[in-house]
Amino acid sequence: MKMVRLALVLLFAMPAFAAPSKTVFYKSGDDTVQGVLYMPEGKGPFPGLIVIHEWWGLNDWVKEQASRLADQGYVALAIDLYRGKVATTPEEAHELSRGVPDDRAVEDLGAAVAFLKSLPDVKKSRIGAIGWCMGGGYALDVAFEDPTLAADVINYGHLATTETSLQKIHTPILGIFGGKDQGIPIADVKKFEQNLKAMGKPVEIHIYPDAGHAFENPNNAHGYRAEDAADAWQQTVRFLAAHLKK
Repeated sequence: MKMVRLALVLLFAMPAFAAPSKTVFYKSGDDTVQGVLYMPEGKGPFPGLIVIHEWWGLNDWVKEQASRLADQGYVALAIDLYRGKVATTPEEAHELSRGVPDDRAVEDLGAAVAFLKSLPDVKKSRIGAIGWCMGGGYALDVAFEDPTLAADVINYGHLATTETSLQKIHTPILGIFGGKDQGIPIADVKKFEQNLKAMGKPVEIHIYPDAGHAFENPNNAHGYRAEDAADAWQQTVRFLAAHLKK
């Protein structure tokens, strides 16, 4: 068992950018923003994914997730809400995350979806969003703003539970959370799930009882949980395939 756990740690800790990638530029309001686009092998068109970073910014770990998703057959756009800045300390991450105006973030997210739809190799009706931590909350915001979204994955991101907010959601939701996350009460997660189900909206929630916040990221030295992260990845792959590849 120890050897299996070690193998899992090594698998998720090693950078792997197998999918071809390139830096792309597109308009968001009056600004020109950039992201990193990862392309799957084979002949398109493919489903697309907006990949939204944690509060650290568009760092190597997020790029690796986008690359892995491209390996699964998605055109993955790793967006940059920080305009090129990347945090290396929690203090920097806090400052950068607090410095993103809400209206600018919403505009950037919408621009990213529009950019994917403009690509000839992307199926315009099969675009989803995925994010972690801060990015998980923004993934939910995409679902609020874009009724055409085909799938949405929220990894321990902020939630809304009011009927007014949840009525805006028209896409299947996968939520992945840690049972010991101090920032996202499990009571809120369960209320989010219950309210969506009561409205007849498709939602799937996975809570890992012994995990805290950011348990999927091996750079989280004290909170990374290799086995839970591996299972969360498999749930994500299954969910996205069910809703974006049909």
